[in-house]
Formats: sequence, structure tokens, C-alpha cells
Amino acid sequence: MLLSIFSNKLRQLPKAELHCHLDGSVRPATLVELAREHRIQLPKHTPEELAEFMRVDDARTLEDYLRRFDVTISVMQSGDALERIAYELAEDAAEDGVRYIEVRNAPILNVVQGITLVEAIEAPLRGLRRAEKDFGITARFIVCSLRQFPPENSLEMAKLAVEFKNEGVVGFDLAGGEKGHPAARHAEAFRYAREHNLAVTVHAGEGDGPESVRQAVHVCGANRIGHGTRLIEDPDLTQYVNDRRIALEVCLTSNVQTRVTDSYATHPVREYFDRGLNVTLNTDNRLMSGTTLTDEYVYAAEHLGFTIEELAGIALNGFESAFLPWEERLMLIEEISDTIDQLVEPEK
Repeated sequence: MLLSIFSNKLRQLPKAELHCHLDGSVRPATLVELAREHRIQLPKHTPEELAEFMRVDDARTLEDYLRRFDVTISVMQSGDALERIAYELAEDAAEDGVRYIEVRNAPILNVVQGITLVEAIEAPLRGLRRAEKDFGITARFIVCSLRQFPPENSLEMAKLAVEFKNEGVVGFDLAGGEKGHPAARHAEAFRYAREHNLAVTVHAGEGDGPESVRQAVHVCGANRIGHGTRLIEDPDLTQYVNDRRIALEVCLTSNVQTRVTDSYATHPVREYFDRGLNVTLNTDNRLMSGTTLTDEYVYAAEHLGFTIEELAGIALNGFESAFLPWEERLMLIEEISDTIDQLVEPEK
């Protein structure tokens, strides 16, 4: 009963989602419908069976985890599909108490059947704009490049991201398997994004060690770090990240799934928080991780001892670290402050 009340309170807590992949957050029912419409064979046939299959509980590495994405990407090859999936993701997030979301995606993966890279960005932006009007959520987009692709592709993605900078794109990211694919190879793309005043984040310290985070910070100039789970192995770099208030986009469940941490209880986010680092909680992939942002907050409380006051502070970190103009962040924070105060007050 107490856990149920606590979970409900965390669902009501206004939250910001800074690390959420479009192709990892498709509704199972939508996946089935789109596959049927485009005559694509799926590994399972009902939404329930597919949801169970798509949750990655058997991965040994990050690369194992990423293989499930072949299924979702197969149906994400049209503008209509991308727009629908983005709209539904924002709707699901709004129902979960998310007031601000940054949805990220690699458009290079959506052009297999002929849509253009421009349409692969415009379509999800249309979906997010519709969701903003319908659900009162603020939704923005991050363009991803992939480590395993040539650096020229990353530069092309960075240029596209900059092109849409005033139309809903707020950042540039580098995702994909870390091992053997150093971020430094893509330095030119990050230089281009930064020189055009676009914020950047980098997946690092998930599938590789702290050296990966070092490259993200010092070579790519990351404003935020995606995951950063193994950053803690380098105390000096950890202090540097803390001193510069570089936000960590922590994703508990997916980190357990990819074996970068043995369990929720051993995840370093508790130590990061206690040291004063700028940590945020995120879902990463709602479908593959079978999670919601509320779930991630609950796991932090259950397994790592976070209080409602501490989780409210983490929620505020998310809004403060958003890739929105500072004035817009302040407006969001002002809007949610009373709700947070009301939720936290009884615990004092």
C-alpha cells in the first residue's frame, strides 16, 4: 500500500526526460499495426507477445541490447510512421507525468525505403508538435549520429541538426556501440554543431570505460553525457564533470540490461548524487526496457534509497539541464515548482 502511494506520488511528480530513443519507445500495438500495413514479418504476432519479446533480458553487452532495434526500425521507414510514433511517445510520456521530453533518433536509419533525411526529421517533429497541442507537454528533438558509421555521416547529421535548430531540434548526439568506435573520430561533426551554437550530448561510459567519457568531454565538448555509468572509475574526470556541472543522463534499467552494472543496487548514481554531480533519470528505451520514467524513479527509491525530496531534486536537474533556451527552462521550472513543493511537503 505504501509503495503504491509512493509510486503514485512519483507519477504526479513533474519530470523531464532527457534521454529517450524514438526507435526504442514504440508501442507494441503500433508495431504490430505498422508491420501489418507494410507487410513486414515480426518475431511475434500479438502486442502482448511482442512486448515480452522486445524487452531485452538476455543481453550480455550493449551490442546485444542494440540488436532488438532492427525490429522497430523495420517499420519506421515512412513519414507517417515516424510522425505517429513520435506523437504516441509524447502522449505516453505526458500520462506518466513528464512535462518536458527530448526525443532522440538517428534519421540515417529511416531512409532505407526512400524517404529523405529531411523528411526523417520533419516527420517526428510534426508528431511532437501535435502532441504539444493535445497533451500540454513540451517536446523537442535530438538528432543522433552513430559511432559505427563513417565520420562523414556524422558531419552530415550535424549539419542537418543545425538546419532544424529553430524548428524543434535542440541537440546533436552520438550513439551506437562504443567498443572500437571512439567518439574522437567524429570530432569534426561536434565542432560543427558547437560552432553553430547547437548543444551536444554523447553516449559514453556505457559500453566502454571512462576514456570514452573523457573523449566525449574533452574532444567532443559534450554539454551532457548519455549514461556515464563508468565515469566513476576515473576520480579526477568525475571531479571535472562535477565542477563543470555536465549533466549525466542516467538510465538505470537499460544499464542493468546491458550489464554495465550488476543490479540497480550497485548502480553508481547514488554515489554520483551524494558527491553532488548533476544527475538526471531517464528511460532510454521504453519498449526494450519495459519501463516508464516513473518506474525509473521508483527503482531509484527502492534499490538506492532515494527519498522523495532527493528525487524531486533530480527532477529539477532534468529541467535545468534541458537543451532549451535558459529563459524557457526558467518558465518551466516556475510552472512546476508549486506542484513539486506540494508533493514533497508532507514528507518533511
